Amino acid sequence: MTEQEIKLVEAARAAQKRAYAPYSHYQVGAALLTASGRVFTGCNIENAAYGATVCAERVAVFKAVSEGERDFEALAVAASGEDMASPCGTCRQVLYEFAPHLILYLTGGRGQRVEKVTLQELLPRAFGPAYLMEEC
Repeated sequence: MTEQEIKLVEAARAAQKRAYAPYSHYQVGAALLTASGRVFTGCNIENAAYGATVCAERVAVFKAVSEGERDFEALAVAASGEDMASPCGTCRQVLYEFAPHLILYLTGGRGQRVEKVTLQELLPRAFGPAYLMEEC
């Protein structure tokens, strides 16, 4: 891994420590790299009304968009579980909205192994803005 990729994964692991997960105890952190070189982090924030819970990946995306960034290059996701972290379906859809060619670095709670995948691998045949702009 490059130094930049390592720093992105480390930022995701640091964000994971700030997760608010009193119900699932599954802490997730995300770090999103923009084309301008900025990194936005997020952590999962649970709620007793489960539908109000927000995933780490979406927190990072929403922070970036709210700060004027919309061109994303890579996302690192770290989770407390033994398996590799992987964005949920809703997060995959939100990521696709802004970065269909996004690179992801996924890691779990044990060990230092990091898996590199593309969003297209995680969300094949994705539905995006182009479908809404086609004539019916």
